[in-house]
Amino acid sequence: MTHVLPHLLNGLSLGLLFALIALGFMLIVGVMELINLAHGSLFALGAYFAMVIVAPDVAWLGAAGEAWLALPLSVRYVLAILVAPLLVAVVGMGLELCMRRTYGRKAEYGLLLTFGAALVIEETIRLVWGPSERYLQVPQAISGAFLFAGLVYSKYKLFAALFAMAAIALVWLLLERTPYGAIIKAGAHDSEMVRALGINLTRLRLLVFGLGAGLAGFAGIVLTPIWGLRPHVGIDAVIPAFLIIVLGGVGSFWGAVIGGILVGLAVGVTGAYAAEWSLLSMYLLLIAVVTVRARGLLGKKSALEA
Repeated sequence: MTHVLPHLLNGLSLGLLFALIALGFMLIVGVMELINLAHGSLFALGAYFAMVIVAPDVAWLGAAGEAWLALPLSVRYVLAILVAPLLVAVVGMGLELCMRRTYGRKAEYGLLLTFGAALVIEETIRLVWGPSERYLQVPQAISGAFLFAGLVYSKYKLFAALFAMAAIALVWLLLERTPYGAIIKAGAHDSEMVRALGINLTRLRLLVFGLGAGLAGFAGIVLTPIWGLRPHVGIDAVIPAFLIIVLGGVGSFWGAVIGGILVGLAVGVTGAYAAEWSLLSMYLLLIAVVTVRARGLLGKKSALEA
């Protein structure tokens, strides 16, 4: 058990982070009936924004940059976690404004536009920050390892898992315990009724897209110290996100959470004993689940079905 436990913990922490990525993806699919192929690029953009906030280029900012770097790293890191997702949310809302011309048309229009947006964001990242691998500094308090009951484990992975749990809980509270959450869920099930009740559906879509993009950016910040930071890191995020919402059930909050944890456990445990099967394991898991239950673990009628 002592040999298996570290891999189970790694898989659980990875699964919670996968769930966090998938939740933003799920919100946009559920409310807007749109698969946002730019979700992974927004994930990467959040990490790059955080990197700039934590360690800006002094050559660009001069004395102001030096003064900023004089602040404790922990302060800059907390500000990055708070500010960078908001910046990504603004970019996401700008993308939603561009997408409005595609509403009411075939789904392919939205897919092509978000695919093009993903390419634009990725190439912009390359132009601004270069193609090479970068890294995001984290405070000393959450770096290194700790010893508990004979088990050596990464402080940062524990921190990332706890942060993911907190973010998932906040999203659940928003959806289940606030009037705004009720409106979002109503918009996912019957947009015409929401419009008939006098709710501005255009504004709702804008805010939901911004929330989904902000969650992607937040996940990018938390996952970057584990995965590394490069312009195409978003590809590593969008594929599991899409797989998880299908596995858990399109439009299901807890389906996305459970699906993310299952995928994380599959990848983490398989990677420990058969590294070459690590990525393949999540696809095999998806095939096994949808073979038995086509709409996923907790899925009802899919938001993408006619």
